[in-house]
Amino acid sequence: MTCTRIRFGTRTRARARSRPRRGARLGAAFAVLATATAAAASPPAAAVTFPGDWTETESPIEHLVVVFDENVSFDHYFATYPRAANTDGTRFEASRATPARIDNLRTAGLLQRNPNQYPPRRLSSRQALTCDQNHSYGPEQYAANGGKADKFVQNTDSGKCSGRLFGEPGLVMDYYDGNTVTALWNYAQHYALNDRSFSTTYGPSTPGAINLVSGQTHGVVSTDPASGTERPRRTAKPDPRVVAAPDADGTGTILNDPDPAYDDCSNRDRTGRGALAAMTGRNIGDVLGKEDVTWGWFQGGFRPSTPWDGEPGHHARCSGRTHANAGGTRVIDYSPHHEPFQYYRSTANPHHLPPRSVAEIGHDGQANHQYDLTDFDAALRAGRLPAVSFLKAPAARDGHAGYSGPVDEQRFLVEWINRIQSAPQWGSTAVVIAYDDSDGWYDHAYAAPRNGSRLGGTGPHGKPLDSPACRAGPAAAGGHAGRCGPGPRQPLLVISPYSKVNAVDHTPTEQTSILRFIEWNWDTGPIGGSSFDARAGSLLNMFDFARPNGKRVLLNADGSVRSVGRISAVAPVRTKITDGASPGPPATALRTRVALAAGGTAMCGGVAALLWRRRTRRRG
Repeated sequence: MTCTRIRFGTRTRARARSRPRRGARLGAAFAVLATATAAAASPPAAAVTFPGDWTETESPIEHLVVVFDENVSFDHYFATYPRAANTDGTRFEASRATPARIDNLRTAGLLQRNPNQYPPRRLSSRQALTCDQNHSYGPEQYAANGGKADKFVQNTDSGKCSGRLFGEPGLVMDYYDGNTVTALWNYAQHYALNDRSFSTTYGPSTPGAINLVSGQTHGVVSTDPASGTERPRRTAKPDPRVVAAPDADGTGTILNDPDPAYDDCSNRDRTGRGALAAMTGRNIGDVLGKEDVTWGWFQGGFRPSTPWDGEPGHHARCSGRTHANAGGTRVIDYSPHHEPFQYYRSTANPHHLPPRSVAEIGHDGQANHQYDLTDFDAALRAGRLPAVSFLKAPAARDGHAGYSGPVDEQRFLVEWINRIQSAPQWGSTAVVIAYDDSDGWYDHAYAAPRNGSRLGGTGPHGKPLDSPACRAGPAAAGGHAGRCGPGPRQPLLVISPYSKVNAVDHTPTEQTSILRFIEWNWDTGPIGGSSFDARAGSLLNMFDFARPNGKRVLLNADGSVRSVGRISAVAPVRTKITDGASPGPPATALRTRVALAAGGTAMCGGVAALLWRRRTRRRG
């Protein structure tokens, strides 16, 4: 048998590196070992090839896909894992091998005896569209109450809500189980779940998204929306809704959800007048670009409904693309403040221009690495998946309470993870499911501040904006206020042929742990500038590179398991850039060319295991 894709060093780069990688030094040893393994195999099997443009990596993971969803605390989705009520929704039965040790409401004894004003209640599958909770920087701190986690109703509960959204007194305390968030529970059963992952700082969507790509929410300036997106001018005085704790130059920290300065579709397609936000400093796109590592951000609705006409001062518009959520309400697909790279001039695509070709996706071009989800689908089916991809659902399916929910989110996750697992690159891919913030939903776990803050001004109930716990925390990194954290706990899952199976990892991690993995795996430098990537816990305990699981787990739309099989090699197909209206045929319709036998997978895994152990020993 020939094992052609379980190696750590891969294809050529656009330019030579200044120093060789360790993966390249293992190439000769791998070639000899693979040849010997092939000679011993009987009968011989066809080679398994996974076409695409790849970079050299420090692990077998040559493609990282980060699915970044919205507004969920860990207890909101995993409060009783792995025990589901099975009274409604999709039935869930846990494997007997599921770890008993998991930190949730059930194991902490907080389902009945709870210090909050209301006890937690299970939300049924029919209550999947709820009110939005208060998830602002200050209220989240006071809800946590220095680790007592007993003031959620007073600080982050939504109170009354209108329309067809479900609400009840103390809603902020409530949770779903595996009968509603079935897909996430099944992914946890077959892959790896972390129960100690927190927001890098407190606050809503935009700070969470900025932390994901830079680990640095300081460096924002407010800009005049009337000056255009290519070179927006700073406002004469920093807008406090955009900039917290500004210095003499008007540069401060971002706490809220202002729209990005470099985006035609900000301020409701430029119909609003609110100040916009521009970030200074570097992000992971800048770092990857410097190293010629392919990457991209792919968001539902990014392809504009009205393209830019090319005239200076004119803008593209995005509001014409919508989807209906589970309740039938139509929601505009594209949310500008969920697109972090649009806050930076270096990585923005202000006019939402499409890539000129599929071959350009992930590389420099007129789209500047910012794409529609249809572009991800085209690259995936063509076997040209970038090394690092960030996926963002259209708003109706991103899970954000108030206009989306867990059923909508599940449909998105199942559709796209099925596509990824059925694509040519699955054998060298890891999917990370992470979240931008907790929405203020109750979670009993607490991380003591590792970075303190003493913001001036008044927060909820006339109290200081930063809580006593944050004010007493360690000195603010770089002297930048407004970055107290870690914040609330959220789910984190790793889905990969190289992830641990049915494992619950307890390593303290945060949003910037994803940055740390990217920087390690692609051997880049850090972000710098007081970024929290330097302090972030590692994702490596969620992987087992020495014993790959070789799984492909496809789910049904309701989150139930459709099939569990071994990795298959899939032929790439010719694709082209579309207008963004449809993602095209599902990847499961691709023609299967060669399937690995179970014995062949184990054989290749043994080669990978030997090389990985050698590398680990060498590093000491």
